[in-house]
Amino acid sequence: MTTSKTTETAQALSKLLADSYTLYLKTHNFHWNVRGPMFSTLHLMFETQYTELALAVDEIAERIRAVGAPAPGTYREFAKLTSIQEPEGPCSATMMLEQLADDQTRVADSARAVFKAAEGAGDQASADLAVRRIETHEKNAWMLTSHLE
Repeated sequence: MTTSKTTETAQALSKLLADSYTLYLKTHNFHWNVRGPMFSTLHLMFETQYTELALAVDEIAERIRAVGAPAPGTYREFAKLTSIQEPEGPCSATMMLEQLADDQTRVADSARAVFKAAEGAGDQASADLAVRRIETHEKNAWMLTSHLE
């Protein structure tokens, strides 16, 4: 049975999915296009992060379905829901790090909104997913910003 509380959770999960998928694509783009003295390190780190995101988007979409809502699955839907900005033209390695660190924080914030909605709905499974996503994105943001020091 769908209630306003499960609908709120599904909407928050949908935004988290859109942010995660958009970050996946952006990270993959930067993996392909990174240059400079940090190439090997960043190329590998970006690959690790986009690979983890590829698994996460499936888990998030399946959770949306489990709470009884259709999962968004098109670029058009993601573009309407996401808070992640696409890069404007080529980026330096430093710009990539800065953008991805900021984006990881944005996705963690989206996961916090899922946690709040899920907690209000008594949906422990969605709350647990949100906590795991927060932990992952905060760690990734830390790793990215550590390269900027």
